[in-house]
Amino acid sequence: MKKITNLLVLALLMLTAFSYAQGTLTGTVIDEEMNSPLPGVNIVVSGTSNGASTDFDGNFSINVSRNSGTLVVSYVGFKTQQIPFELNDGESLDLGDISLEMDAASLDEVIVNSFSLAIDRKTPVAVSTIKAQEIETKLGSQEFPEILKSTPGVYVTKSGGGYGDANLRIRGFDSENVAVLINGVPVNDMENGVVYWSNWAGLADVTRSMQVQRGLGAAKIAVPSVGGTVNILTKTTDSEEGGSVSMNTGNDGYQKYGATLSTGVMDNGYAVTVSGTKTSGDGYADGTEFSGFSYFLNVAKDFGLNHQLSFTAFGAGQRHGQRQNRQLIETFRASERGIRFNQDWGYKDGQVVNIEDNFYHKPQMSLNHYWTISDKMSLSTAVYASFGSGGGGGTGGDTSKFGLYSDYRNGPLQPVDLDRIVDDNLDNGIEGSETYLRASRNDHKWYGILSQLTTDLTDDIQLVGGLDFRYYKGDHFTELTDLLGGNYYIDDSDANNPNHLAQVGDIISYHDEGFVLREGVFAQAEYSKDDLSVFVAGSVSNTGYKRKDYFSYLDSDPERETDYQNFVDFSAKGGANYNIDNNQNVFANIGYLEKAPFDDAVFLNFRNDINPDAENQKVFSAELGYGYRSSLFSANLNVYRTEWNDQTEVISFSNPDGSAGFANILGINSLHQGVELDFTFRPFETLTVTGMVSLQDNTYQDNLVDVPVFDEEQNLVSTVDVYISDLKVGNAAQTTAAIGLDYQVLPRTNVRVDYLFADNFYGDFDPTSRGDEGSPQAWKAPSYGTFDVNLRHGFAFGPFDATLTANVYNLFNTEYIADATDGGTARLSRVYYGFGRTFTIGAKINF
Repeated sequence: MKKITNLLVLALLMLTAFSYAQGTLTGTVIDEEMNSPLPGVNIVVSGTSNGASTDFDGNFSINVSRNSGTLVVSYVGFKTQQIPFELNDGESLDLGDISLEMDAASLDEVIVNSFSLAIDRKTPVAVSTIKAQEIETKLGSQEFPEILKSTPGVYVTKSGGGYGDANLRIRGFDSENVAVLINGVPVNDMENGVVYWSNWAGLADVTRSMQVQRGLGAAKIAVPSVGGTVNILTKTTDSEEGGSVSMNTGNDGYQKYGATLSTGVMDNGYAVTVSGTKTSGDGYADGTEFSGFSYFLNVAKDFGLNHQLSFTAFGAGQRHGQRQNRQLIETFRASERGIRFNQDWGYKDGQVVNIEDNFYHKPQMSLNHYWTISDKMSLSTAVYASFGSGGGGGTGGDTSKFGLYSDYRNGPLQPVDLDRIVDDNLDNGIEGSETYLRASRNDHKWYGILSQLTTDLTDDIQLVGGLDFRYYKGDHFTELTDLLGGNYYIDDSDANNPNHLAQVGDIISYHDEGFVLREGVFAQAEYSKDDLSVFVAGSVSNTGYKRKDYFSYLDSDPERETDYQNFVDFSAKGGANYNIDNNQNVFANIGYLEKAPFDDAVFLNFRNDINPDAENQKVFSAELGYGYRSSLFSANLNVYRTEWNDQTEVISFSNPDGSAGFANILGINSLHQGVELDFTFRPFETLTVTGMVSLQDNTYQDNLVDVPVFDEEQNLVSTVDVYISDLKVGNAAQTTAAIGLDYQVLPRTNVRVDYLFADNFYGDFDPTSRGDEGSPQAWKAPSYGTFDVNLRHGFAFGPFDATLTANVYNLFNTEYIADATDGGTARLSRVYYGFGRTFTIGAKINF
């Protein structure tokens, strides 16, 4: 802690003064943060009706009839500027650029419509927007989704604590049922819906804003989400030449270096921005070392007044150790490493080996075309592709040697002694390795096109229609990565090569390909006049799954490849917003949607066995909201109710005779409802107070009887009853609250304190374990609260502009349980603890 204090004191000693001036009569209005032009900005001579608006490039020209006065420059989502002017009769005065600063107190957001972001006091959805400066200031060494942890309805954990392993849940729905979009392009895995944040580990460095739409949302894609939508907008090509370099350091060897360079608009009309970041560290939990490199490229060019092309590519190749196994509370207490304990690593030849690890690289590329067809019509099209390669490491063969209390550890709760396993394999001689390390791989190709046509039918009615097409091919297999001293491993999993003497790099255990094809169309009509906005929207899509198995079937077997299994789903939603006056608005939305089941509910038992009972999930949701805006105080209050029916869950387990079995649980219903409040209060210019409260009630609704249980040969062996009615949905705190204080100590120096409280967190559980009437509620973890502290200081560094940031997370080193699997009691439940006190300090120089 003393080291952290010294760093903060050093930063305060470097305080300097910095000021700048700007003004215009004719000129260009730009976004101060992004250095990009702002179209549609209102320019008015104060006290008159004489005004103008900026064009697409942010330029304006206004004729004035007086020699002096004040221009009022306003744009929703930004602070209003008042620019005094003086000129002689007939003088044409150009004062250059006017920079508008984003207004942190306002939740207004005006973004290109194709990105499907909500607009405050117009789009009738519950929404929260995080701006780039807040991300840059507060994120530090946290996982990217953690920037949302003070957002109503959102619960974020680090899971096991590996780099990029964070888990995001909205209103009790996990990531499979939360749509994540980057520049409007969906990134949820097409087979299982999961979002792997480690694939986007460098995304925070190039994010312009991040918007969370809770509930139905306003995203214009054919396959909707259930819990909400997270839309991340990356930076576009800067209009001016320049760049930045940044450096960050933190606890446990955390190091991060980055640079961004922009050419500005060159003589040939092109503009290019490129960014790169290198990140590494030892990890907070034992055995979670990490290293990653992220990159970003944007190339843009205007072709005349009506066409713009923009190419964007970004990715984040990385490798990190993981902590895959939750532990009993008493295990953490017994370990000398405390809450940092991790059983999933060891030593070999004196070197650390991450027994459980993750390595992946998933570059994404998109080509966007914007076409202004006429004053009333435009077309936006994005063609994108992504190529993923990598997987997650683990153990194979005799895995008991990696057990928590195995004799192959260097003592109780110590790292695994892999050299002893190597000796065993060497002694095994011609029989090969009994134990080995492997990686579960998922290499995939993903292509898509998302296009929407917008037309103004009248001055008050706008129609949007489009198509959403996606194709995905995933190659799933196990790669043998380390024989641990042996000469080979005898693998009999491949029906075409049943006595395979596998070497490092060979495919073992399983090998199959999954294909997903989605075609959808969507449409929305919006009426907006004066204080009323109304919309109705609908979509229809088909999701087709196909599977090809190279191991479970002979090459000559026609059943080794299935036909596409198709599921047609649709959505219908509508809403209205009414602005009561300049300060107040009310909104409501309602919708019904169906969503195709995931891949594992279609193909059972990791084979081509098709589930005839798989059906669409069904969701009905309704919401009411109220908003208040003033220069001092802004607030949002909303209530919602979401019914989620016909969920499917496939559970694998061992039958009493020792054979493998699975239960395909159909018809799981749950009710998610709650109240959310967030506010911003500015009692005076230098102090901003933010806060939120989220009260949720997420509960399973019905018991299920006679759920069939099958063996590996698809034979019905028994049935089970599932008694889950009135049990709480686990894995997310159902009560959260936050308050933050941001105080401007000096003109460019801010100190921020954030407090987060979480309660009513119930452990996740297997529904088949509730086989008796009156099944007990899942174990509820203790409530907790944490404090984070942030310092941001800007100053002139020679001719450059520089910023220092310092963050201390969990300031008082609070010990709390962030994630749990139910065991009935605290003693038997398995948990992950949240991190203790951590810190980062960084510097950024803009040039």
